[in-house]
Formats: sequence, structure tokens, C-alpha cells
Amino acid sequence: MTREGRRPWAAIFRAMEAGLAAARPGQELPSVSAIARRNHDPFRVLVATMISLRTKDEVTSRASEALLSLAPTPAALAALPAQRVARAIYPAGFYRTKADHLRSVSRILLKKHAGKVPPDMEALLALPGVGRKTANLVRNLGFGLPGICVDTHVHRISNRMGWVRTRTPDQTEQALMRILPRRYWIGVNELLVRYGQAVCTPLSPRCSACPALGWCARRDVGRTR
Repeated sequence: MTREGRRPWAAIFRAMEAGLAAARPGQELPSVSAIARRNHDPFRVLVATMISLRTKDEVTSRASEALLSLAPTPAALAALPAQRVARAIYPAGFYRTKADHLRSVSRILLKKHAGKVPPDMEALLALPGVGRKTANLVRNLGFGLPGICVDTHVHRISNRMGWVRTRTPDQTEQALMRILPRRYWIGVNELLVRYGQAVCTPLSPRCSACPALGWCARRDVGRTR
């Protein structure tokens, strides 16, 4: 493990959990995590993650449940007209494009994967509308496979804290895999998403309320609270 990898990760993550408990008691899980906890089904995780892209958490939750109540399987979703899918997930961002992708993905699952979501990274990335963030989250929450799902919160906080110095989420994923112990790979996304929503916000982060401040490089941080 590199020198950067010898950070006190357990202490840092415990501090973040404490900060979350103080800043937002009873905070709900991110929408995709909540859906995965209720029903450990890779297809439900895939659908919810695809809907979540560029969409607020509360909208993702409502849209995912609305669509999955209509179409809980690839066969049922593939059979729905595109307009019906779009109406179900509205007002998710780019809902018409997502409706087309969701139907296409369902047809591919039926044709190439016996109606099942594949756990293989390359097979997931071959699906329309699926990038590394989505593929990793499906592998993490749908199959329990190790990988680091990097969204905007993970990318921002990892750079702000000084863990990595990267320009893109894909670069952040690779950099974190080099320094973060494998046991934290699955859980780091959920923790940093919640922390990024409640404490380490994009603008004016709540540094005064951050128990992990002593380990933070505060890179590119301007105004704080």
C-alpha cells in the first residue's frame, strides 16, 4: 500500500458517521441504497441507478418505485410502451432518454442474459446508458462485489480531503482503488453521498461541523460555514 494509503481510514470514517448523526439525525439512505435494502434484486438496483443520474434523490425514489410497481422484471419493462415508461419516471432528468435506455436494456437482458442482470463489469458497460458509476453500484448493491462507485460527492470529497488529485470520476475511482483498503470499497459511496449532502456540501461546506476536519486538506475550499 502506498504512503497515502496509510491514512487512519477507520478513524476518518467513524468521524464522518458521527458528523452525520449530529448534522442530520435519522437521515434517510440514498435512494438506490434504500431500494437495494428493501429488495436485494440487481434489476431493481440497475433501474434505480439509471434513473438516479442527474436526478435528485427524492425524485429518484418516487420514479423508481412508480416504474418498478408497473414493471418489476425485464420482461414487463420491455413490454411497456416508451411513453408509459417516460410518464412513470417523470420528472427524472432526461426522462425520455432514460425511458428508451431502460427499455433497450431490458430487451438486451432478455436476449443475451436470460433475463438476468450480469455481474460482469464489461457486460454491464455494454448496456445502453450504463457507465462505470452505474455498473459499480449494481455490482456493489446488487451482487455484493467489491468496487468503488464514484459519483459527484465521492469525486468532490476525495479531492477536497486530499486523498486524491484527479480531474474525472474515472480517475478518482482508479486512484481510490490504489489507496483505500478493499474492505471500504463498497461502503464508501453511501457514506460520502450522505456526508456530501449533509456536511461536506459542494458550496459553503460545513467545516465547523466536520469531525474529520483534522484530516482534511481543504483543497479548493473557499467560503465555509
